Amino acid sequence: MSRQLFMSSLFATHILKPKTVRHVLLSTARMSTQRVVVTRILPPLSQAALEKLPNIELIQWEEDRVIPREILLSNIKGADGLLCMLSEKIDKELLETAGPKLKVVSTMSVGFDHVDTAELKQHNIKLGYTPDVLTDATADTTVLLTLAVARRLKESIRAVENGEWGEWRPNWLCGTQFTSKTLGVVGLGRIGEAVAHRLRAFGISRVLYSGRSTKTEAATRLGGAIHVSFYDLLAESDFVIVSCALTAETRGMFNYEAFKRMKRNAIFVNTARGGQVIQDDLIRALQENFIAGAGLDVTTPEPLPTDSPLLSFKNCIVVPHIGSATTETREEMARIAIVNLCAGLKGESLPHTPF
Repeated sequence: MSRQLFMSSLFATHILKPKTVRHVLLSTARMSTQRVVVTRILPPLSQAALEKLPNIELIQWEEDRVIPREILLSNIKGADGLLCMLSEKIDKELLETAGPKLKVVSTMSVGFDHVDTAELKQHNIKLGYTPDVLTDATADTTVLLTLAVARRLKESIRAVENGEWGEWRPNWLCGTQFTSKTLGVVGLGRIGEAVAHRLRAFGISRVLYSGRSTKTEAATRLGGAIHVSFYDLLAESDFVIVSCALTAETRGMFNYEAFKRMKRNAIFVNTARGGQVIQDDLIRALQENFIAGAGLDVTTPEPLPTDSPLLSFKNCIVVPHIGSATTETREEMARIAIVNLCAGLKGESLPHTPF
């Protein structure tokens, strides 16, 4: 997306020389300013657009780490708008500290389980989020992890680095391929469908999916994906992919019993939320060889402590929640977050809101 096109997608801006600062006053003579708190520096195009918004008192955390809670609470006092990340807890304490002027919380994320939505509704504060932009990036990451575990990439890299690469051996580092295998998708939403579509190209012959409802159109696009129960999916799938939302129903759904029901040669991949997995049960399943391996983009907690047993398994690959980490996706997420923020500040309906 060009800079000019990006700028035109926001409302009219006041041209200023871009600069990264913590506290900037951007105003015109005829309008009062509104206080906006932003908890990170945004990707370059989005940051430039943010700094050009008119009539804004911009309070922005500059460091490339989570803003300390006490600083966020100090900054939020008297704010009209908040643009946050999924790393910030938006709860009753924060909203009451902000005071009655706060109109909108715009989170630069698809998930919003870090936001107390009941408190937002009670305070009559609008919530914006960034849906439908992570599909391709997260699907790519899911396929990456599935391939990496299936082909024993972690072991292979270590073998080269540790000087174990010797003569050719017929049985050394043999993984598994996708030809004529069964894929199980827990939650056939946009991301789940995109993952299945990609893995079909690798030779997957059958796609199963579980969830509360039948997804007829998506199933048809995938050449006849079959809706089954959760337990049937676990028992029949060679690859089990988690792509459902974290809800009270899905929290902890992958427990010891669930892993015991999976094939011994099955590969488990989670790029959804760490809360869907009881992590100690996954560790036990790997220790007892109930599954062939696991690929994780999400864990509990995040970041994962370096002494976690998950990191010791040769058949478990963990990456640091990079599902959406492409330049294109992060810019689009930030753009939508700014659009939601601006709409809320003007008292308009948010283009992207979960309620």
